[in-house]
Amino acid sequence: MSFLTLQNIQKSFGPVQVVHNFDMAIEKGEFVSFLGPSGCGKTTILRMIAGFEKPSGGTLTIAGKDQRPLKPNQRNIGMVFQAYALFPNMTVHDNVAFGLKVAGKAKAEIDARVKEMLALIRLDHLADRFPYQMSGGQQQRVALARALAVKPQLLLLDEPLSALDAKIRVSLREEIRLIQQKLGITTVFVTHDQEEALSISDRIVVMNAGKADQIGTPFEIYNAPATRFVASFVGTLNIIEAKVVDPAANRVSIGNQDVTLKQPLTGFKAGDTVSLALRPEAGSLAQSAPGDTALTGKVVSAHFLGSVIRTRMDVGGVTISFDMFNSPGTTPPQAGDIVTLRFQAADLLLIRD
Repeated sequence: MSFLTLQNIQKSFGPVQVVHNFDMAIEKGEFVSFLGPSGCGKTTILRMIAGFEKPSGGTLTIAGKDQRPLKPNQRNIGMVFQAYALFPNMTVHDNVAFGLKVAGKAKAEIDARVKEMLALIRLDHLADRFPYQMSGGQQQRVALARALAVKPQLLLLDEPLSALDAKIRVSLREEIRLIQQKLGITTVFVTHDQEEALSISDRIVVMNAGKADQIGTPFEIYNAPATRFVASFVGTLNIIEAKVVDPAANRVSIGNQDVTLKQPLTGFKAGDTVSLALRPEAGSLAQSAPGDTALTGKVVSAHFLGSVIRTRMDVGGVTISFDMFNSPGTTPPQAGDIVTLRFQAADLLLIRD
C-alpha cells in the first residue's frame, strides 16, 4: 500500500471547483513536486493534505489511515511556508524547540533534538540569534529544522524558496533534497519554478486548472510531455503546426518541407493540422551532427544568453527556435543567413490533447 493516497479528491469554494477528481499514490520516502502556474490547485491540494482545507469529496489517507476527520495538529505533519513564519521574539533554538515543547517533551530531550537539527542545517553556531539577525536563506533553514524537529511522518513544503534570490534558491533546494534523502522522509513540494521541480524531484505532478495534466519522473515530464500544456509549461519548447501529407507513411509538412515522424498519425487524414513539439536543444547546425531529419530556413534573430545562443529561423512561414552552445571560436549565425537544422525525427513529438 502506498504511504500517501489521494483518491477522487475534489475541492470547491462556493460554486467554483478548484480541484477536479484528483488521484495520486505517493510512496514512503518519495519526493514529489506539484508544479504549475498560480491558481492551478497545487497549493489547495497541499492544504488539504495538511488539514487546513477539507476536501469537498474523495478520500485522503496516510499510512492507511483516513485523515479527513483529523485536525492539522493530529496528523503528525511538518510544514514549511514561503514566508518562514518564525516567531520573531524567539531565538533560533527556541523556534526549533517550539513544537517539542508543545508536545510536552523533557528539556534534555528537547535540547538534544534541537542540537541535532541545527547541526543538520549547519546553523548550530547561530542558536542564540533572533530571526531578524539572519538572512532569508538562514531563516528558511531554521523553519525547515523546526518542521523536522518533531519527527513528522510527512513533510510539506509550500513554495519555500520563492522569496529568496536566485543563487540562494539553488543552494537551498539542493540542501533540502540532501536532508530529505538523509532522513528518508516522504515530502510534497509545491512550486511554480520548473527548474526546481526538475532538479530535486522523484516525480512531478504538472497541474493545470485543478487537474493533473501529467504525473511522471522529471525525465518523462521533460522529454515526453503528454499534453500541449505540459509541453509549453515545462522547459522552452517549439510548438509547430504542421499539415498531414501522408498519414500512412507518417509524413507531415512543416512550412514548405516534408518530414517523417516516428509516431504514427493514427486518426488523422491528409490535410489535417497537427501540433508538434521540438526542444530548442534537440537540433544542431553542424554538418557532422547526428540526425535523420533536417529543415532549412532563414535566420530571423540570434540572442546571446550566456552559455547558449538562442536562434530563431523561418521555415516557409513557420518560426522555429534552436539553441547552440556559446563558443568563442564560433561565429553565431546572423539574421538573413540560410541555415540547415539537423535533428532526430524521434525528437519531433506529436502532441495529442
